[in-house]
Amino acid sequence: MRNDEAIDIIKPALTKARFEHTLRVADTAAELANLYHVSTEKVELAAIFHDYAKFKPLDEMKQFILDSQLPNDLLDYHHEVWHGPVASVIVAEQFGIKDQEISDAIRYHTTGKANLGAMGMVVFLADYIEPGRSIPGVDEVRAMAREDLFHACLMVSRNTLQFLLSKNTTIYPDSFHAYNYFLSQLKKA
Repeated sequence: MRNDEAIDIIKPALTKARFEHTLRVADTAAELANLYHVSTEKVELAAIFHDYAKFKPLDEMKQFILDSQLPNDLLDYHHEVWHGPVASVIVAEQFGIKDQEISDAIRYHTTGKANLGAMGMVVFLADYIEPGRSIPGVDEVRAMAREDLFHACLMVSRNTLQFLLSKNTTIYPDSFHAYNYFLSQLKKA
């Protein structure tokens, strides 16, 4: 599927602000893909679809999780972690995009995960550092993103975990596994 076709698909499903965010994530992901020798074509497609299910009704996403091969334990956590996994399945089923790297990049763009591949890491990072974001600590992550992919992803994981802990909310286990994975990779280097 071409990027312009994917953009035409996602645009009506997103708010104006989320659509603009998505285009910035795709641009940022393409820059990072070039830097880290990841397929620009595939990473842009994953980035375009990463928030495709963001505004689906919660009851629809819940039913989708129950009816699909997605882990039902997603339902035990905040609904903000649902849209990535749901979008990854919708993109495969409705649009025939079954590439595992693209699927993982969409599915884990919010939480990360242990053993996340380079394409998934690029989308995970691009979603956090795109130019429209003004989260505390984002400038440090942006600077690290140009130097070390694992270290930048570790910073995203750490910042996200700290934010969620400060909100006293449940945290999906993949987020912890991602943090531990990125840290272990840095310690090996």
